[in-house]
Amino acid sequence: MDLRKIKKLIEMLQESDLNEIEVKEGEESVRINRKKEIVNNSTQFISQNKLDNLSKAQPLEEDNKGLIDLIDVKSPMVGTFYRSPAPDKPPFVEIGQKIKVGDTLCIVEAMKMMNQVKSEFNGTIKDILVENAQPVEFDEVIITLEKD
Repeated sequence: MDLRKIKKLIEMLQESDLNEIEVKEGEESVRINRKKEIVNNSTQFISQNKLDNLSKAQPLEEDNKGLIDLIDVKSPMVGTFYRSPAPDKPPFVEIGQKIKVGDTLCIVEAMKMMNQVKSEFNGTIKDILVENAQPVEFDEVIITLEKD
């Protein structure tokens, strides 16, 4: 199972009221619980100290060569997601498009105010997770980009 997926599961568990998360992918499985241990299908245990280090650790440079540095762009507020400045205008970004710091990625409308969401990184748009004109929650991931 991918290390980034495990890190994301750890973060989700820490940010939620859940006591345990178990994920199965094919023959692999990971169970993370608040009893300070991780159990996978080979019944290996990881202490809380190692778990904390895993959630904070950066992969070694040589291990990171094949990994992609993905960034989740989150909605800054509750509102309605719009991909373009107007219905008859093209979208701000498309999947695969290169972007720069400060480029407008989308608009989140809240209380009749159009709030532009701008990129904080240079990169490439990898995924747009919300449909145009759909409601979004605060801190919901709306776009994923690959950081340059």
